[in-house]
Amino acid sequence: MAIASTMPAQANAEPPAKKAKISEQENGFRVTTKKMHIYTGPIEEPESFEHVALFAGNGNPALAQETSDFLGLPLSKIQCGKFADGEVNIKVNETVRGKDVYILQPSCRNEDRSVNDCLMELLLMISTMKRASARQITAVIPYYGYARQDRKMASRVPISAADVAIMITQMGVDRVICIDLHCGQIQGFFPPSVPVDHLSAVPVGAYYFAEKTDLVNPVVVAPDAGGVIRSKDFSRIIASQGLKPQLAMIIKQRKAANQIESMDLVGSVEGSDCIIVDDMVDTGGTLCEAAALLKKHKARRVMAFITHGLLNGPAVDRIAASCLDEVIVTNSVPLPDVCKVAGSKIKSLSIAPLLSEALRRTILQESGSNLFE
Repeated sequence: MAIASTMPAQANAEPPAKKAKISEQENGFRVTTKKMHIYTGPIEEPESFEHVALFAGNGNPALAQETSDFLGLPLSKIQCGKFADGEVNIKVNETVRGKDVYILQPSCRNEDRSVNDCLMELLLMISTMKRASARQITAVIPYYGYARQDRKMASRVPISAADVAIMITQMGVDRVICIDLHCGQIQGFFPPSVPVDHLSAVPVGAYYFAEKTDLVNPVVVAPDAGGVIRSKDFSRIIASQGLKPQLAMIIKQRKAANQIESMDLVGSVEGSDCIIVDDMVDTGGTLCEAAALLKKHKARRVMAFITHGLLNGPAVDRIAASCLDEVIVTNSVPLPDVCKVAGSKIKSLSIAPLLSEALRRTILQESGSNLFE
């Protein structure tokens, strides 16, 4: 099982006894850290589960099962199907009256569902739980779709990130847990009555790279001005493990979405191992161009840590043909099977321990402040 690491807590915590099966094809595709770092183990008090239920849709069932295993809370029974015309059909197969319900569902595309299918599943699951008299409903959204339109850049465009927040709120959700929103201000699109726990996957990747024994003069690279804070956090965590990383930033001008007009580097990367840190990779064009720019400035190696590996269109082929040495993505969204072949530059690092720890603290009403530091 791929075990993601996060911030220091009980480093000696053991993973759950139940292991997810990993095929021979995936061996080498999924990478791990050497320590658990923040995961403190499953909930051991059975009485804590008496009024709790964990449900999952079709967005990322593998991540949901892995989170369930780490948390020690079995997934509850639900049917998320489709009618013949494609309409989403939801049926909950156990009582949720008076329970605290957690729904794990990213609004992403996978082999069987579109982004809109997964979003509609999430909305209807929340509505179903509300109508079935659940006491409290928490939506766990590892990837928040429609986040890239978060403000008006032209006169007649939607602010789709806000519109999705309104829909989720109107369905009756009480709390939202998400990971690496495309823009932090999306938290403000939810009203005060719906608190948002905005987790970061940066420590997951930072500890993985900090455990590498062959890093030479590491430089953490922000791919744009908006990623500087994320890169600083990544650098700080690596530094806490005894390394001395430097920071660099790429300044880019866009023509349109997924189209770069120009890119310039601020900082020195000559003879260094560079780690590009970003929240998502879509078609891979920007990431590969950034890697080429770093190589042009005589970087020794170029690697990347990406939270959400959407990998649409030509992304996988572009990364394979690029000068990138390694691309680490979390399993917040399901990755294409083509990534799992031997020799692939794309590796998967699990965020299930991070999610399970956040859920454990929420269920037991413990402080989660160090999850956000």
